[in-house]
Amino acid sequence: MRSLPLPLTLTARLSPVAVLACAGWALTSGPLTATQDTAAKDTQKTQSETTAAPSTTAASKTYGAAPAPCTGVAAKTITTLVPGAKTAGKEIPSTDTGLRRTCSWNALKGYDYRWLDVSFEITDSDDAAQSSYKERIKEKSGGGAVPGLGNAGYSVVNLTTEDKQQTREGVVIAQVANALVVVNYNGSDFESKKAPSTDEINKGAIKAAKEAVAALQNAPKA
Repeated sequence: MRSLPLPLTLTARLSPVAVLACAGWALTSGPLTATQDTAAKDTQKTQSETTAAPSTTAASKTYGAAPAPCTGVAAKTITTLVPGAKTAGKEIPSTDTGLRRTCSWNALKGYDYRWLDVSFEITDSDDAAQSSYKERIKEKSGGGAVPGLGNAGYSVVNLTTEDKQQTREGVVIAQVANALVVVNYNGSDFESKKAPSTDEINKGAIKAAKEAVAALQNAPKA
């Protein structure tokens, strides 16, 4: 039998090797295994989440601490709204004076009694203050907006009667950036058993609130 030429013989012998080599390359460079596919997807997901992750930088705060509340309303206003009261007022103890401070004035002159509270409350952000503001005005429905009072202002007046004695209370709430200003003003006449008019209490509460908001805005910022 005639021998094949050397080049052809080599070609014949090497062909299966080439086929196997090509097959091996195809297997190693073909579709990813399940483990490899999962790992690749996890890597892509992590990269995507890293790119799309929101910033965790804390929101800036306009007011970092509550100002002194007893100087938030002018002495002249105190004399008008709470006749006979000491204009210095009395600060109410707070668990955290950095976040909440309240000053109170009250006096009985003759048979007329008046009480005024002014509070400054500091929240973590404007959104938190706005949320708290909305919740409070829901709880005290029946009032109305007070234009020009901070970012948002609200006033409501209610009448209560106990043992035939009337008391009328006005509440004003204002949001100023990340702070809230809350004013409570009420009065009674122990001789007539009647309460002051709605107009008197409402105007008094709004006047005190406007001065308190101005005091907050002039206080040191965060």
